[in-house]
Amino acid sequence: MNAVELIERKRDGQRLTDEEIRWLIQAYTDGTVTDYQMSAMAMAIFFNGLDPEELSAWTGAMLNSGEVLDLSDVDKPKIDKHSTGGVGDKVSIPLAPLVASCGVAVPMMSGRGLGHTGGTLDKLESIPGFTAQLDPQTFHDILGRVGVVMAGQSETLVPADRKLYALRDASGTVPSIPLIASSIMSKKLAEDLDGLVLDVKVGEGAFMPDMERARQLAETMIGIGKSHGLAVTALITDMSQPLGRMVGNANEIAESIDVLAGEGPEDLVEITVGLAVEMLTLAGIDDPEQTVARALSSGAALEKFEEMVEAQGGDPRVVSDRTLLPSAPETTPIEAESGGYVAECDARSIGLAAMRLGAGRERKEDDIDPGVGIEVRKKIGDQVSPGDVLAVLRHRPGDISEAMARASSAWVISEQPTKRPQLIHERIEA
Repeated sequence: MNAVELIERKRDGQRLTDEEIRWLIQAYTDGTVTDYQMSAMAMAIFFNGLDPEELSAWTGAMLNSGEVLDLSDVDKPKIDKHSTGGVGDKVSIPLAPLVASCGVAVPMMSGRGLGHTGGTLDKLESIPGFTAQLDPQTFHDILGRVGVVMAGQSETLVPADRKLYALRDASGTVPSIPLIASSIMSKKLAEDLDGLVLDVKVGEGAFMPDMERARQLAETMIGIGKSHGLAVTALITDMSQPLGRMVGNANEIAESIDVLAGEGPEDLVEITVGLAVEMLTLAGIDDPEQTVARALSSGAALEKFEEMVEAQGGDPRVVSDRTLLPSAPETTPIEAESGGYVAECDARSIGLAAMRLGAGRERKEDDIDPGVGIEVRKKIGDQVSPGDVLAVLRHRPGDISEAMARASSAWVISEQPTKRPQLIHERIEA
């Protein structure tokens, strides 16, 4: 086959056959098709899309570009969750052990942060000793023994996605729904799951800023799951302001532990519990709401978190001793200049401010500082007086003026009372 001919056909709005897609992905994986050729194809897909049959074939070809996990000997329902990402979105960290403590196996493959959104692996690695890069056999063994494992994508799993993801970032084709959906779903299908719950974020701090695009992404991924025999449901959840109070890495681990201990902020608890109920429902667990409530109140969920941390080389003492987590030495408050009610607490601005402090990366090769971050003290609907602390920046010594400017711009104070945003906007299933 000829890559240029396939690019031209997709450029002109024509469809590709299953065989052509399989050849293209395999040839790109082994280097026969060059980066610049696949970049051209990605741009053609960005403008002309993929129909459902093409998308199913594209995802399948990505899935089969490398190793696929075999978890058939794990004698529990295997359910995972994926979030499209946001500011303060640490939900996976309390969610995975919570669901595992309810008798469900959770083989969770997560990612690293890029830009204003944080990454689950970066947060977990702020726990001393925690290892997120596991080979497939170790991943399998921990899942079988503990019931939950949280790790990064191995070198042998869906290698086509690793190459294409980096290419999309460099070629301006990241926002393509077919490419986003196939990237996510190829990795999830490689986990040998029985079910998948999607948390599709919508709002200024999310990848999808409006409901129409968020719904389209959710429905696209559900469609891919159906075409490959995987049960998928989705919640569309709010990301107009940060989730919880903490934005960063180590401070988000501390807040995740608070959730498991029954002390977390209401919004973070609501989303975590809502997704846990969805996962248990897919797993066929009776009375999922009560099952989740018992796991939290009994301490079983917190114990499962400690067990997971220890199994992956981390220090489980962080549960009782937060001083073991990295923490920058200096704090600077942001104060309200006027009184009234918080009308906006822009997640994107706060995420960018945290990135400027060192909590995130502009490029994938950048290092992060796990000890810096932002504590958000006032959110939409809260009443404030002049001089009230809106947020506290935790940082290293040095110039933080750019981060302060970014963060300060996030809050809009209104004279009129404002309503808190709805957290779960919509539930979608096949």
